[in-house]
Amino acid sequence: MPMTLKDLADFCDAQIVGGDASVAIHSAADITSAQAGQVTQLTSSRYVQHIKNSQASACFIAEGFAVDNIPGQLALLVCADPELSFIKAVELLHPARVYSPQIAPSAVLGEDVALAAGVHVGAFAVLGDNTAIGEGSAILAGVYVGNKVKIGKNCRIYPYAVIYDDVVIGDNVIIHSGAIIGADGFGYKFRDNRHVKVPQVGNVVIGDNVEVGANTCVDRGALGSTLIGAGSKIDNLVQIGHNNKVGKHVIMCGLTGVSGSCHIEDYAILAGSSGIADHVTIGMGAVVMARSGVAGDVKAGAQVFGSPAKDKKTAYKEQIALSKLPELLKKVKQLEEQIQLLGEQLGPSEDAG
Repeated sequence: MPMTLKDLADFCDAQIVGGDASVAIHSAADITSAQAGQVTQLTSSRYVQHIKNSQASACFIAEGFAVDNIPGQLALLVCADPELSFIKAVELLHPARVYSPQIAPSAVLGEDVALAAGVHVGAFAVLGDNTAIGEGSAILAGVYVGNKVKIGKNCRIYPYAVIYDDVVIGDNVIIHSGAIIGADGFGYKFRDNRHVKVPQVGNVVIGDNVEVGANTCVDRGALGSTLIGAGSKIDNLVQIGHNNKVGKHVIMCGLTGVSGSCHIEDYAILAGSSGIADHVTIGMGAVVMARSGVAGDVKAGAQVFGSPAKDKKTAYKEQIALSKLPELLKKVKQLEEQIQLLGEQLGPSEDAG
């Protein structure tokens, strides 16, 4: 959506320094590739070297962030929070696709389906019996929604996502392609030399403003509910086991796996490829760093690393010590050789024999 630089600056609460306020801005790009008619951002000193050769028409920058060698055509958009202002600019210049209210002829609707105003149901989507879809939500092509599912307002369910029976989804939720919400939890008892399946008769409840990445799985509770709190963001390829209680505004990065019956408290961060054992509590605001394995509770605000995970400072010291092990072994070998040589020079002891 092209607009003048002045209009863009006004919308994003930024002050124009240099450049041409009347230039047309049509899109956004990163600082290494932005061209004329595009806006970019500079938020880290690591990328300052790219500013002198930039072809961009405008660049968001923080108040007091000093830069030199600014090209003549480049206007600086000075603001208090350039990252947030840039997000607003991207949303304005690249508006999300709007799906018109309709039900595709090839969609399959079960009995007693309730569709609020403005709902879009795409081609070959399936909605089970007694399912309700809130106002303005879009159920895109090939989505399967089971029986007795409730989906709130302004949600977007991307193609080929699967939502099992009895799932409850709040407002403004995004579920990406291939995600599976409400599959059976992984529960078995070993009896008579075989694995006996434990019935999984609970459900999944997802709060408002949650985003679930592609090919992520959230298992239903065995008896109660698996809960995902409002504002939480779950990356692609994440596994959330049955009966987990995920708090508000939690971040789970790609390839994270959470076993059953865990409590991930508000604002916790699980970095990529982290693994959480069952019945573990991750405290409020705690950070589990990438590729860490957590077998016990993590206190609120703690930062842990390693497998088994421990306080990151301790873990880093251990990693440094391990990195020095080859050199230490080399020195030990040298000392052993010197001791052996010294023994040979001294000859056999008088007590020998």
